[in-house]
Amino acid sequence: MIIYNVTINIDESVHEQWLNWMQTKHIQEMLNTGCFKSARLVKVLVDEDMGGITYSAQYFAETKEALEDYKQNHAPLLRSEGLQLFADKMLAFRTDLEIISEHE
Repeated sequence: MIIYNVTINIDESVHEQWLNWMQTKHIQEMLNTGCFKSARLVKVLVDEDMGGITYSAQYFAETKEALEDYKQNHAPLLRSEGLQLFADKMLAFRTDLEIISEHE
């Protein structure tokens, strides 16, 4: 299992608008690509020196190939809306993670 982790710092002035967009539109559009089987949005519990509120959007892909399909065929379009809506009020970085083992 591969986790496509997107860490986002969002300016407080657009926080509510961004959170609503993520929960009602963007995450579902990511899932609609067929590249991910599920998603999770979590808040990072740290006070940022730069301000803003930080989240981690985690998208779960079955294979590396599914993630590559997303990156090559869907990412540019899906990223563009966020950039248009939130421009310099949002800072994001992406990390690919591979689950090695899970324990309960």
